[in-house]
Amino acid sequence: MDEMEQVILDYVIDEYLEEEDEEEIGFDSPLISSGIVDSFSMVSLKTFLERKYNISIPDDKATPEAFDTVRNIAKVVREFTG
Repeated sequence: MDEMEQVILDYVIDEYLEEEDEEEIGFDSPLISSGIVDSFSMVSLKTFLERKYNISIPDDKATPEAFDTVRNIAKVVREFTG
């Protein structure tokens, strides 16, 4: 398990899931295509990541496909954390 992936997963669970749904999500769970994260939530998630890792993610990199799983999100973040 990767620390960055865990941080992202914890954020998604805390911000977007009800307690009864927490056990059903993992690093490869679909977030956007399943409706857990919507377009508004995606913006707040992007903002959280930019602040947490002191980076700027260009809008063209923050696509629904790129933000559909925790692993994909971590991959995008790593592009900008050098």
